[in-house]
Amino acid sequence: MTVHLQYNLETEEDPVVIVISTTGTGDPPDTACKFVKKIQDTTLSPDHFAHLQYGLLGLGDSEYTFFCNGGKTVDRRLQELGAQRFYDTGLADDCVGLELVVDPWIDGLWLALKEAFQLRKEKEGMSSDAVSGSPSAAPQVGHQLNLSSEVQNLKLEDGRVKSSDVLTQKLVDIPLVASARDTEPSLVHSVPPVSQSALNIPALPPEYIEVQFQDTHGENPHLSSLISEGTTFEVPVTKAVQLTREDAMKTALLLELDIANTVFDYQPGDAFCVICPNNVNEVEELLHILGLSEKGEYFVCVKVKPGTKKKGAAYPQHIPERSTLKFILTWCLEIRAIPKKAFLRALVECTSDAGEKRRLQELCSRQGASDYTRFVRESNVCLLDLLHAFPSCKPSLNLLIEHLPKLQARSYSVSSSNLYQPGKLCFVFNIVEFPACPARPVSRRGVCTGWLAELVTPLLHPNKDSLDTKGGSSSSTEKISIFAHPNNTFHLPADPSVPFMMVGPGTGISPFIGFLQHRQKLREEHTDWEFGETWLFFGCRHKDRDYLFKDELRCFLENGTLTHLKVCFSRDSSTAEVAPPKYVQDVIRLCAKEVARVLLKEKGYFYICGDKKHMADGVSDAVVDILSMEMGADKLEAMKILAMLREAKRYLQDVWS
Repeated sequence: MTVHLQYNLETEEDPVVIVISTTGTGDPPDTACKFVKKIQDTTLSPDHFAHLQYGLLGLGDSEYTFFCNGGKTVDRRLQELGAQRFYDTGLADDCVGLELVVDPWIDGLWLALKEAFQLRKEKEGMSSDAVSGSPSAAPQVGHQLNLSSEVQNLKLEDGRVKSSDVLTQKLVDIPLVASARDTEPSLVHSVPPVSQSALNIPALPPEYIEVQFQDTHGENPHLSSLISEGTTFEVPVTKAVQLTREDAMKTALLLELDIANTVFDYQPGDAFCVICPNNVNEVEELLHILGLSEKGEYFVCVKVKPGTKKKGAAYPQHIPERSTLKFILTWCLEIRAIPKKAFLRALVECTSDAGEKRRLQELCSRQGASDYTRFVRESNVCLLDLLHAFPSCKPSLNLLIEHLPKLQARSYSVSSSNLYQPGKLCFVFNIVEFPACPARPVSRRGVCTGWLAELVTPLLHPNKDSLDTKGGSSSSTEKISIFAHPNNTFHLPADPSVPFMMVGPGTGISPFIGFLQHRQKLREEHTDWEFGETWLFFGCRHKDRDYLFKDELRCFLENGTLTHLKVCFSRDSSTAEVAPPKYVQDVIRLCAKEVARVLLKEKGYFYICGDKKHMADGVSDAVVDILSMEMGADKLEAMKILAMLREAKRYLQDVWS
């Protein structure tokens, strides 16, 4: 029987452990919103949680602006309300690997809990006349035993796990078969000290899914049934244009969708999601490796395994109740996902070769953390890569369903205006390329961008014998499924007289084309309105290869829709005495007085779209320096002003990692 405990922090005397992630623009997850709202009540007294001891682990991604803000918010507020930490707060970063903080934090947690309970026991002993033989001793011992039991369960999860799996220093005594000339580590090969270390490997996750094959009769579910976020629309792709030259480093495509016969609506600055499949060849390859090629068209029944020891085991909601195996691998599971350490640990048990088994153990161990980061995470290794690298590994289908995450729809910024182009929706993307590397011997394209590029090939090349790349429209009936993902803040100012600046290098220019189209149409329809000035900072590698929307931007300038256009080209050579700026943040610094005027004096807006790590952070640094210089304030004060602009929704970002 499962007992569900309800905790009341208002009266909780035991130490509390909080694990919280961050979503959106620094928000707590949905399941924590009610709690966060409650503790932010300003009427609570400073000693409201004076009785509370807690330890907090925040999960986040430093590629995003508000890193671990959910955890930081709760931690800060609990401190303000008098709560005491019995253990230091941990902030784990998914950008470099959550396990780098999570693993040592969990290891230290048990000692901290033990000390917290011991301290409480001592305090209780001082406040009573209890003796060793008194009736009160029994509950104390029982409490300690229960704690020990809980620790064991939390660390092992499965009572059947062998002692070599727990955090001991017993050597996993399996030799690694490798060539004597292999002196450098790789995905399949380790070197000292890892190859000679005793390994601390995670507990084996208990199995909780069982799969049964049925017949081949029936129909797969509609794609709309896979989405819970809103209404799905199946719309035709009516136009495709290659925006970059063939010799550009990246290939950018613009696609136009016909939404005239739908109720799909959007504003410039919004985003939407595309439901995409896994690559058909990769699905077939996976079926072949698993020995299930002949079972691809069979319908399967997925159930939670009776008697599983996995706590909270539940049916995976992203798997349809009835569909074929090929449908599940194509539309439901992210087969390109980077395998987590728990998955690697489970794959160990499916591997027969001793050397391969040892290496998988190393990659999921604490000692092999740097190897895991280098050869799995940073190399974008996926399940197929592992199965090729470790050919004796033969996982079951239920293991894949347990460990592969849901295949997520991909989000794209709208690059058009419904006012300017009624019934049309445009978007721009680079075809993502993953070149071959030692850990991945074959090159691949992005799951969605690769699929879209292949889908619109007939539109890009209407005549197969022609290499014309200008693109165009067609009567093609190719359709894609989309659903809305509106952005609540990344929109044009409500007051058209307010000036704004846009920073969008590369495909980051996408939403700003929609902004400018919308502004042009408003200017045509409302000649008596006052319109504020508009700035666009754009950058790319080469002026003649990847200057996106060059002609359109010139037209916006000529008709007055765009007031100022500042461009830079990072890879073009220059013969000028003073080298021109290479990056948008460099151009912004040259316009320091104008930036300060628009933001501070005229209460304007500042928009950034594009890569966060290599662009948006640099732009933020430039703006901070400008505010500091133009106001005669120190950097800390300038950072506070920028934070206020963010809070006022006048400094807005639509960025990706």
